Amino acid sequence: MEWLEATAKEIISGIKHSIEELNIKDVEQLIKLLLRAKHNKIFIVGMGRSGFVGRAFALRLMNLGFNVYFLGETITPAAEEADLLLAISGTGTTRMILTASTAAKEIGATIVAVTSFPESPLGQLADHVVTLRGRTKKGSPREEDYLARQLVGEREPLSPLGSIFENNCMVFLDSLIVELMHRLGRTEEDLKQRHATIE
Repeated sequence: MEWLEATAKEIISGIKHSIEELNIKDVEQLIKLLLRAKHNKIFIVGMGRSGFVGRAFALRLMNLGFNVYFLGETITPAAEEADLLLAISGTGTTRMILTASTAAKEIGATIVAVTSFPESPLGQLADHVVTLRGRTKKGSPREEDYLARQLVGEREPLSPLGSIFENNCMVFLDSLIVELMHRLGRTEEDLKQRHATIE
């Protein structure tokens, strides 16, 4: 259980540091953009594990009464000028995220990026960026070879691939939901009213 305990400690420490390093002004602007788009449409996009995080955030926004969709689902409607796209990508270079963000930008929607690399193509494309630190697949040439790094003793995070970013992102967005709850004057009982009843 040595690896499990060491990795769990590292994940918890990474989350703590990423939240402490958040630029509060950037987060405040994200909140304003979300509230402004509440009665328009909010689209969320992410690939792989970032997509799982995005879906969880979309669910909670829906529970709060936002008009929210996860991009790529068959029930996703057309985007319009006053809408908002929240793009989650640790590297900021994921091709499908960039394609979707570019298309939304051309329509006139507001693009918000949550990424570890504000200087990335996604960061450059976005109207607003929240920088969330965490290890991603962007880095040293050996970064993709997780086992080799561990064998030679390179001191990099124990979690493979982009796990640190995605864990940090999940905690950040879950915490953001609680902030939105309080600003909207909503309680857990209010959220339960919009929670799934056919399960």
